Parts: sequence; structure tokens; C-alpha cells
Amino acid sequence: MIGIRTAIRQKHRDDGEKPFWISFSDLMSALMVLFLVAMTVALLAITNQISVVEDRKAEREKEIDSLMARIAEIVRDFPGVTVRGRSVDFGDRARFDTNSHVLHPDQAVLLRALVPKLLEVARDPLGEKWIKRVIVEGFADQRGTYLHNLNLSMQRSQRVLCVLLARPAAGAEPLADADLLKIRELFLVGGSSFNGLKESLEESRRIEMKLEFLDLEEKRPDTRDQPLDENPRCPLD
Repeated sequence: MIGIRTAIRQKHRDDGEKPFWISFSDLMSALMVLFLVAMTVALLAITNQISVVEDRKAEREKEIDSLMARIAEIVRDFPGVTVRGRSVDFGDRARFDTNSHVLHPDQAVLLRALVPKLLEVARDPLGEKWIKRVIVEGFADQRGTYLHNLNLSMQRSQRVLCVLLARPAAGAEPLADADLLKIRELFLVGGSSFNGLKESLEESRRIEMKLEFLDLEEKRPDTRDQPLDENPRCPLD
């Protein structure tokens, strides 16, 4: 009998020495595993998001390069006009005389022939998707003061829009109304004074059309539906 009671007490003592709750070290190990799993999932999500953004950026660059390649193909029909990066350089075809912002008649004819072809690119799906605006930028040589040349370069870029938007000389065909509206929507003027000099004075007195493109999440600015001028005249004349 005594032996039996002693065995029973010993059993209860052994049960009391076996804790029901998980040990603290095991709990910390489990929490660490959960933390690592959560971090792995988060890192995979971030990496995937970055990969998607990079793919979209690469696709944007590819499509913009395609647009510029089309423009380069267009300007091949106009000797002397070239594409450099994302700019159309008119070279000798739109050179200005010293201290002058006047374009000669043949230069005006060139602009009215080339710009509508550029607008066709701007109207196609990729152009509508990415082309933000076209900066018509005038340049001057280094002679004279900076502010004088800044004003002169602005007048040169403004002269380009005058040639396109104002009433042309007698016998010249004006641009279509759709082209005139698109020019007003996309084209802006800018002047660079004698920044961006070329090797010679003559080469520096030039104009360029620089294309700017929308960013990935950028929305196209709203345009006002404003009628064309009834009797367009260039204020520089």
C-alpha cells in the first residue's frame, strides 16, 4: 500500500514539472520566423513594383526614340535640317543676319512645309501619348550685351511663330486651321541669348525646335477652345 501511494505522488510531481506554455526561446524563434516571412513578402512586393516602374520607363524611352526616329526620317527631305537628340536644328536653313530677327522668304517657305509634317507625328497615338510641347528656341552670337541678345533671341523664336500663324506673303498658302490650332496648343517660344554657341558667329544665329515629353504619371494640360485670330498679323513687322 505504501509503495502504491508513493508511486502516485511521484507521478503528480512529474506532471507538475512539465510546463503547459511554450518556452520563451521557442516563442521568440517563432516570432523571428514570422518576421522574416513578412519581410520577405514585403521585399518581393517592393522589388516587383520597382521592376514594373523600370519596365514602364524603358517602354517610354523606346516609344520616344521611335517618335524621334520618325522625325529624323521626315527632315531628310529638307537638306540642312537635322535632328540632334530631341531637337530639330534648322542649321543654315534658318540662319539670321547680324542683329536681325527677320527670316527670308525661302526660310519661311521651309518652315511652312516642314512644321505640318511634324504636327502629323504629334497627332498619331504615340505623339498624343508623349509629346508635351515644342519649344521654339532662338539663339544669338556673343557680340553685344547678354540682355540685348536675350531679347534678340526671343524675337527670333517669335518670328518663327509669326511665319507659321500670321497671314503669309502674297501667293503663299496659309496653313490649315487644324495645324494653326495645334501650333497654338503645342508651341512655345524661348530665347537663350548667346548660351549654346556654335563654332562660328553665323552658326550661332539660329533656331531650334526642342521637343519635351510627358513623364509617366503626368497628365496633358487642358487647352482652351479659343478661335483663331480673324486677321493675324505679326507684331514684329
